[in-house]
Amino acid sequence: QVQLVESGGGLVQTGGSLRLSCESSGNILKMNTMDWYRQAPGMQRELVAGISNGGRTNYADSVKGRFTISRDNAKNAVYLEMNGLKPEDTAVYYCHAKRIQLGRPVYHSWGQGTQVTVSS
Repeated sequence: QVQLVESGGGLVQTGGSLRLSCESSGNILKMNTMDWYRQAPGMQRELVAGISNGGRTNYADSVKGRFTISRDNAKNAVYLEMNGLKPEDTAVYYCHAKRIQLGRPVYHSWGQGTQVTVSS
């Protein structure tokens, strides 16, 4: 099991940058994927970016070319570099860990979230 703690959120102007960090209490290599989700007020939580144990990444279309997800297995940490921020990126950002067995998710862990606010 892992506990996740996010940091790095804040208030930034349009076009600015932020780097979110997610630190795990456990070995993230035991998780098949590490993801960043976000949830804006009144909206459903959505996947922003994910990274597998093998380093394969995927991104929501809305953030492709602007956000970069990375991981440091030695530090049990995952990062989200966000550039060219827009007001529509405003949301609470959550770190998520998932373990899969036989093609099915068998374990999930969520962080408490970190607020990102982009002013116009």
